Amino acid sequence: MLKKLVLFDIDGTLLLTSNINRQTLIDALVAVYGTEGSARSHSFAGKMDSVIIYEVLKQAGLNDDHITEKFTTVKQTYIDLLRTQLRPEDVMLMKGIPELLLALSEKKDVVLGLLTGNFEGSGRNKLELPALNHFFPFGAFADDAYHRNELPAIAIQRAYAMTGKKFKAEEVVIIGDTEHDINCARAIQARCIAVATGTYSVEQLSAHCPDALFGDFSDTEQVIDCIENI
Repeated sequence: MLKKLVLFDIDGTLLLTSNINRQTLIDALVAVYGTEGSARSHSFAGKMDSVIIYEVLKQAGLNDDHITEKFTTVKQTYIDLLRTQLRPEDVMLMKGIPELLLALSEKKDVVLGLLTGNFEGSGRNKLELPALNHFFPFGAFADDAYHRNELPAIAIQRAYAMTGKKFKAEEVVIIGDTEHDINCARAIQARCIAVATGTYSVEQLSAHCPDALFGDFSDTEQVIDCIENI
């Protein structure tokens, strides 16, 4: 009997990529719009890829209509560049992630999915090199909504389509490394586990009151116990 839907963020939670992620987005923006806007210094942490594109280009003076006109092109250009340029050495798995995902995947009462600000194409590109894609048969991505808080409901619906179970909010655990992950869990009254492996410290995450907080996921049994009993 399925009991938990566990939704993982990607960047800062499952893995980190080198500066190639930012650079490929910059290259795509320049190729399509002729400017990188504020992409070189803009904070990407916890934000949707689509939101990042609009924010950095508005800093360069572009209006919404201009950005929207070429949005599909820049999105695909970025995904294609990342796929061709990302190398194994550019991807670093967070401590304990391989062990945690393997252990969770073996539990019959847990369903794993993604909830990420990445486009599906860029997110899957990042997961492909360390061979993590097979753990996540579905997810909710930046392709699906402009606002992150809309993603949990989409993920729940996709879990239902795959399993036939409509997970209640209290059966959903969202795992991420920023305040945005905590806030989107709160939006549907789901549970949230925060982990300080991204750009936010334990103290910064604690201020946003997640249901549980870890420095990292090196203690697999402790994390699984938390997921099951949160």
